Amino acid sequence: QVQLVESGGGLVQAGGSLRLSCAASGLSGVTFSRYAMGWFRQAPGKEREFVAAIRWSAGVTTYADSVKGRFTISRDNARNTVYLQMNSVKPEDTAVYYCAAQRSGSIMVPNEYDYWGQGTQVTVSS
Repeated sequence: QVQLVESGGGLVQAGGSLRLSCAASGLSGVTFSRYAMGWFRQAPGKEREFVAAIRWSAGVTTYADSVKGRFTISRDNARNTVYLQMNSVKPEDTAVYYCAAQRSGSIMVPNEYDYWGQGTQVTVSS
């Protein structure tokens, strides 16, 4: 059974940095490397929104406009782990952050992901 476990959330001041991690289990290293991995977030009263994704092939990355230039997604296939480095955070980045794994489909569409983590809370104070 595939499990995704996020960590690294917490309280950070505006302008600060935070690094989220997502560890995948239940997938061999080779299989994990073939999944696109995405980060999404959901603030209270809002829909879940795409943040960033990284494909298995050549590590191609895609970002939401709201985080482009501030957040960086990366992956370590040997460790079955994907990261989200969050720099210059803003209060509007406050949300529960989820990682997800996708075998194929549109990387920006939540419903096209196969597995989800339980989420980690990120709170940015002004």
